[in-house]
Amino acid sequence: MSFSFDQILALVRQLPPNDKIRLSRALEKEGIQSKLESFLTTFRTDELDEEVIDEEARIVRQQLYEDQANKGHL
Repeated sequence: MSFSFDQILALVRQLPPNDKIRLSRALEKEGIQSKLESFLTTFRTDELDEEVIDEEARIVRQQLYEDQANKGHL
């Protein structure tokens, strides 16, 4: 069974307000889920682990500390 966009829109316009809200939320949730899956797929990697992240965080914190110390704020 196949429906055109206009047919679906005509049906949606006939829905009571509460059902329109439910449909809107369901469509929004589906869109958000799709975007999240795409985002996670884009950034998925085996090159990072917790140790690498911890080390990078330590380096950045050290640089920030040194920058503040050089400015005389510490």
